[in-house]
Amino acid sequence: MGTIYRKTEKGQAEISTRQFKLVPRLRSALILIDGKRNDEELRKLIAAQPEETLQALQDEGFIEVAVVTPDKPAARSAGAAATAPAVSGSEARTPEESRRRAVRWISDRMGPLGDMVNMRIEAAKSPDELQAALLSARNVIRDQLGAARALEFQDDIITPANMSGTSGFGTTGA
Repeated sequence: MGTIYRKTEKGQAEISTRQFKLVPRLRSALILIDGKRNDEELRKLIAAQPEETLQALQDEGFIEVAVVTPDKPAARSAGAAATAPAVSGSEARTPEESRRRAVRWISDRMGPLGDMVNMRIEAAKSPDELQAALLSARNVIRDQLGAARALEFQDDIITPANMSGTSGFGTTGA
């Protein structure tokens, strides 16, 4: 059985406002909680003390159990690419959706090493600032993960993003 966690309202508030001033280890793990990854996947992504980290986030009210599911080894062996939806190059996104996708992409591939990049993306207050943060993130990804991953980020996140308007910018999702 796998446990899937989701952020509580308190967890969402911490991500958007840093109201509770979580230590970096806990904040990094909180960013990874998306209501889709099970505890096994999270343990692989959380660098230090994954069990204790998840328990601390739950005890302090930042996350809660969303669902307990049976493990599906066959589906997991297909790899992350099989579970990620394809994005067409012509698909326009709101800046807020681009922000969420970028933070998840970086968290999935860089884990806690991507925290500083994600903080800059989260701090962007306008579409122009977000675009600059995404381009900066691409450069960090190139330096840390190589040119192929930087191109993947470019294709998956930056190219489909339509950030010329402000529709949906600054809204919080559930």
